[in-house]
Amino acid sequence: MTLKQQHIVAIGGLISEQNSLCLFSYILELAQVSQPRVGFLATAKGDADTFIQHFYKTFEPLSCTPSHLPLFHRTPNIEAYINAQDVVLVGGGNTRSMLAVWREWGLPDVLKQAWQKGTVIAGWSAGAICWFEAGITDSRLVDFDPIEGLGFLPGSCCPHYGEEARRRKFGELIQIGCLSSGVGIVDGVAIHYRGTLPFRVIDPDSRMGACIVQALDDDILETPLLIHLSEEIV
Repeated sequence: MTLKQQHIVAIGGLISEQNSLCLFSYILELAQVSQPRVGFLATAKGDADTFIQHFYKTFEPLSCTPSHLPLFHRTPNIEAYINAQDVVLVGGGNTRSMLAVWREWGLPDVLKQAWQKGTVIAGWSAGAICWFEAGITDSRLVDFDPIEGLGFLPGSCCPHYGEEARRRKFGELIQIGCLSSGVGIVDGVAIHYRGTLPFRVIDPDSRMGACIVQALDDDILETPLLIHLSEEIV
């Protein structure tokens, strides 16, 4: 039996309809089926109706079958739902609250098993942070906090890396050892992981917006993540 390749696509944040469609089209292509089933998790926004409606509107012109998993209304069998999807997409919002709800429902184990079997996993903002060992979040009003993730991917993650205050705090947390070295991803850019290694940077607008961030003596080293785009997707 041949095991399917494992894919995670971590997006820094969404910026425009055209940019988002490029990123989402790339994600759908990874599923390698003509009409992939896309399951949306809007947990980080509390399953807000407007957020879910925007998901359906965005994916309407794409060749896929979209649906969403409610965790704040009557919830279906979670394992059956996730296992029926070709792609699981996670939206942004409050990362801390999202992970707390997921853990209450036992969702992390279900998602990990699906990913290991070949379901494409993707998301932006909170939906990017969550797959790593740790990250930085603005879930609290007053400041940026380190947060423990699900640990599917090694290291830490900072989406919205173009925001100066967030970028600075991420570096500080790495420097003092509160976070391990990680990746910074600006809005409109994604990193595609095959297995647990970065394979490709998807950068529709040439923003040069993904880097490795690590402590170096008393400073922070930011190394642009430049990966050949001529390789095959899968």
